[in-house]
Amino acid sequence: MSAAPAAGVPLADHTTLRLGGPAARFVPAATTDELIAAVAGADAAGERLLVLGGGSNLVVSDDGFDGTVVRVDTGAVRTGAGAAEGTVRLRADAGLEWDRFVERCVAEGYSGVECLSGIPGRVGATPIQNVGAYGQSVSETIAEVVVFDRERGERRAMAPAECGFAYRDSVFKGSDRYVVCEVVFELEESGLSAPVAYAELARRLGVGQGERVPAADARATVLELRRGKGMVLDPDDPDTRSAGSFFTNPILTEAEFEELRKRAADHLGPDAEPPAFPESGGRVKTSAAWLIDKAGFTKGYGTGPARISGKHTLALTNPGGATTRDLLALAREVRAGVADRFGVTLVNEPVMVGVEL
Repeated sequence: MSAAPAAGVPLADHTTLRLGGPAARFVPAATTDELIAAVAGADAAGERLLVLGGGSNLVVSDDGFDGTVVRVDTGAVRTGAGAAEGTVRLRADAGLEWDRFVERCVAEGYSGVECLSGIPGRVGATPIQNVGAYGQSVSETIAEVVVFDRERGERRAMAPAECGFAYRDSVFKGSDRYVVCEVVFELEESGLSAPVAYAELARRLGVGQGERVPAADARATVLELRRGKGMVLDPDDPDTRSAGSFFTNPILTEAEFEELRKRAADHLGPDAEPPAFPESGGRVKTSAAWLIDKAGFTKGYGTGPARISGKHTLALTNPGGATTRDLLALAREVRAGVADRFGVTLVNEPVMVGVEL
């Protein structure tokens, strides 16, 4: 049984940035049925709604949220046979801590999500953002997303083709129509990782890209890399008081990337070469962290209470005493500086609640 609804709960207590004002009404949901009932009840009452998981990808207004916040505290996992030989399906509740799920998969010999170790938040957030890191994305292993469709007023299962997965994107992002209730993953029954796709991870593991290693080794190495960048939550480390990567890596047309190369050479010298990763349709993905650093916003930068992480330029942090207003001022400064120097406009990755960048 979940706790009773409450009023005036500070959302700063429920976000990894430790920012955000009070919720007018705060409703915990311990089961999927409770989650659906709470959402349907808010809709029937005509109340504004915010569905909250781990709060690791939210930037919430200092004024809080004048409506109902439903906190997803579900956490069951059910195992079944996969559609293909040598695979297994795991049906995970939206409120399950993501890294706990990954840890369990690796321990039980299921591979496909091991490189997503250490990412904060809960299972339900992963399809929304199409969470990815170190060469893996959740869309590669998602077999089904069970949602409550607020428009239809019904629970239904959505196949991957309906989810509109793209780089850090899906039909769920930027829309309040669907509430993710469960995610079904199809994983390989193997003690080996999926082929290691990310160059930095392959180097650290001492293997070539495309090779496989014990999944436990991949997980341990990813956690080590993330800790070094302040990307694993640690209450004793202010650099982890963030929403993770604040900006997505820009995906540019060939012409846009050539313009970036020209600007980089003009500002940084003829040998400067922006990172380039080929994408479909002849497009090129480049590194937001590189752009931020080369625009002069180095690790630890900040003229107010909010700071760029001392470990990674992609993370904007609240070391203590910052407000959401302070954080957004820093984000706008960084975005404007990168646009001015390189002609690339960065896009925020976290979801904005009651604020805009």
